[in-house]
Amino acid sequence: MEERIKELLLQYKEGKASLEEVMERLRILPFEDLGDILLDHHRSLRKGFPEVIFGQGKSAEQIIRAIEGMVRMGENVLVTRLSPGKAEEIKKRFPKAEYHRIPRLLTLKVREIPSQGRGEILVVSAGTSDLPVAEEAAITAEMMGNSVRRLYDVGVSGIHRLLEHLETLRRANVLIVIAGMEGALPSVVGGLVSRPVIAVPTSVGYGASFRGLSALLGMLTSCASNVAVVNIDNGFGAAYIASLINR
Repeated sequence: MEERIKELLLQYKEGKASLEEVMERLRILPFEDLGDILLDHHRSLRKGFPEVIFGQGKSAEQIIRAIEGMVRMGENVLVTRLSPGKAEEIKKRFPKAEYHRIPRLLTLKVREIPSQGRGEILVVSAGTSDLPVAEEAAITAEMMGNSVRRLYDVGVSGIHRLLEHLETLRRANVLIVIAGMEGALPSVVGGLVSRPVIAVPTSVGYGASFRGLSALLGMLTSCASNVAVVNIDNGFGAAYIASLINR
């Protein structure tokens, strides 16, 4: 958004845009009223990344209107927690959009994503069952302009799989570590690296895991002091925080 405003003002300065055109574009800032949606166009100015559309609970028509508003402002689009059925409807309107079925994300790149990270974000998952959350984190971090590496299925039940990648773990600038069951993996990784570790508990596990509550509590009580924790299954939130750290 900042670059778009600079471009608009430069066009006015050079006589390529009238005052009325500039005022019309600025009129919908800081937000655009779409009826039941108030689209926050100033989000990228305030926080460095455009508003993200949470797809769960919204109709395909509501999401399409929100995407149309973002595209008008030249913003890249990220929709989270989007069902395949809604994705099909949205892709009819935006055929260039890409639906990522495993994490249930939809992305639409209107412009090139600038590289903003100082280093690499490493997304580590304990098991293949954690892939939906891991991919939500990885793709979100990529959309925020980070270099992302993935290291999957290296949980503590076969710790030798993780120890094969010590150099990769220690090279990362920020690590997102995702696990269900008892949630032990972030503590192990935290003890091996000197970088921030963002732990993500998942709802994967048998009955006593309480849909991720056991993993959440285990991560919150980690003895590794470089571990911070986000909510259950919140790969998006972990990626957002990791991106801010990586900048």
